[in-house]
Amino acid sequence: MRILHTSDWHLGRSFHGVDLLPAQAEYLDHLVETVRDDQVDLVLVSGDVYDRALPPVDAVDLFSSTLARLAALRTRVVVTSGNHDSAIRLGVHAELADAAGIHLRTRWQDVGTPVVVEDRHGPVAVHGLPYLEPDAVRQAWQLPARSHEAALRAAMDRVRADLDARDARSVVMAHAFVAGSVDQGERMRSDSERDISVGGVQLVPTSVFADVSYAALGHLHGAANLSEEVRYSGSPLAYSFSEAGRTKGGWLVELGADGLERADFVPAPVHRPVATLRGGIEDLLVDPTHAGVEDAWLAVTLTDARRPEHAMDRLRARFPHTLTLAFEPEGGRVPRPLVVPHVSGRSDLDVALGFVAEVRELEPTSEEALLLQLACESCLADEDPDADRRGDHRLDLVGRADRGPSRSDREAAG
Repeated sequence: MRILHTSDWHLGRSFHGVDLLPAQAEYLDHLVETVRDDQVDLVLVSGDVYDRALPPVDAVDLFSSTLARLAALRTRVVVTSGNHDSAIRLGVHAELADAAGIHLRTRWQDVGTPVVVEDRHGPVAVHGLPYLEPDAVRQAWQLPARSHEAALRAAMDRVRADLDARDARSVVMAHAFVAGSVDQGERMRSDSERDISVGGVQLVPTSVFADVSYAALGHLHGAANLSEEVRYSGSPLAYSFSEAGRTKGGWLVELGADGLERADFVPAPVHRPVATLRGGIEDLLVDPTHAGVEDAWLAVTLTDARRPEHAMDRLRARFPHTLTLAFEPEGGRVPRPLVVPHVSGRSDLDVALGFVAEVRELEPTSEEALLLQLACESCLADEDPDADRRGDHRLDLVGRADRGPSRSDREAAG
């Protein structure tokens, strides 16, 4: 039996304001083509079909049309709900979908009841475990502890009870944070995954899935093989800049008469690469080594000592898909004892200007000083409704910023 293991589609997600649905549609075209060209018998989606519990209509339409295309190829599909999905919404009309070979497994009450798929070697029992919130099953299953490990161990007890009663190879789908160790788990994580910890604990040991022919995991967005039989497919797209450079895709799994025979990674198409850049703005704008990321979605960190003016506009002239911009001046400050300045007798503006100079070790520019004055005046106006009638007593900030604190300011501070 040939199985395509996927997960974490997150349909309807945006990436720093960019709608990802066109990229997701491109991936799903690739998925259908892979199923057709490689004669896939079974498609698995191990949770997080959608990015949120109430997905946008166009994301629902994309999911529905993809299922219809797979059904037309007579490929069986098993879908489980993840922690981002609404189990109730995703599982609507599950009984009707079963008749078309589309199996939506979203209810914890159905754990232990498999989808049985036949091939020339006999039956394969596919146990699709939805995301199991420990609080939702703790009482019904009498869990010994409030944890993901306890919930999954209880689920696997039900799975094994079913497998003991039948002669079949086994596939288990689960949506959880699974790893051989805490260190391994931390190395596998990315910024785009939602924390599902309970009481600070979320890790489930790989041993929970011992003795199954194949465990198709979802939740972590990086592809990984925890063992030959226990694997994460990862997400089909990069959903955070921490995933820059990772190859996305899914596992094409072959089950033989005795279980797993092989698993090959099938890369997904790259709609637009994700990359990060760091450096001074003048270097970034001319460095030829960055030509390969000119069309990428970029996160840029500028290391200039002073913030360049119109930095985003200048970067986008060369890198039009720059999405985020951060500033980390190079040559970080040498730690020194905390200095608490005297503020008695000083205006709010003087304190703000002094704070900027202290933190950045550079005096504010005239434009920055003017912006701070406007902010202070706005706050005072909110507190004093008669402020406007007293006229505008704005300081000459251009000269003030260049000269630094006045003598009277220094005397008041000292």
